[in-house]
Amino acid sequence: MSEKHIFFASDFHLGVPDYETSLEREKKIVNWLNFVEPKASEIFLVGDVFDFWFEYKQAVPKGFVRLQGKIAELTDKGIPVHLFTGNHDMWIFDYLPKELGVKLYRDPIQREFFGKKVFIGHGDGLGPGDHGYKFLKKVFRNPISQWAFARLHPNFGIWLANKSSKTSRAATGMKDEKFHGKENEWLYLFCEEQLAQKQIDLFIFGHRHLPIDMPVGTNSHYINLGDWLNYNTFLEIGPEVTSLQSWDGNEAKPFLFKE
Repeated sequence: MSEKHIFFASDFHLGVPDYETSLEREKKIVNWLNFVEPKASEIFLVGDVFDFWFEYKQAVPKGFVRLQGKIAELTDKGIPVHLFTGNHDMWIFDYLPKELGVKLYRDPIQREFFGKKVFIGHGDGLGPGDHGYKFLKKVFRNPISQWAFARLHPNFGIWLANKSSKTSRAATGMKDEKFHGKENEWLYLFCEEQLAQKQIDLFIFGHRHLPIDMPVGTNSHYINLGDWLNYNTFLEIGPEVTSLQSWDGNEAKPFLFKE
């Protein structure tokens, strides 16, 4: 293929629900990266790559070395890898950019691909509602909160964060599996708000855990990347293609979203 394409994926949530399942998922992700590598000009990992991540000054969470090694290999070959922090791994600091060569983003960005104006972000805290999380996000982003957590021993701190993550998922997991209608989808409403101010051709988010591919406004589109806990979905953009697909470990197939 002469034309290089751009690939997007999010919500790997490596580390849950247990070591064996996470490792199997990690190997599938690396296998997917091997598949897209020959035709990739850029790769975007749009948040919650890890179910929890915190960088102590001299320590990082164990595991995930296959994915990290593959990302380093890609950047060493000159393929840019863009990493967004999500609500589960917002405490990524400088270790992964320095060691793996990724470009790190903490907030949404806008880019232009093949003549399309594209808005990219993890999606947490955007749109109306979810005021409790929006408050917590400000707390977690506060340097004082980060300093205080760093005072905890890694064994306790990581255990506490993993326990909190599992509790949160148990409370919201079923909601994430259903499409609630446009009027109740906060990210869809966020897209409408943005389109009232400026023209965006394509919105790309993660966070929602449900693959979504639907028009918004008159000439725009909203795509949610889904997750790799249930769907193994990713987005491919090229000069003539914008395609949400699923990866079965051997090949990619179109993913059809139904409202």
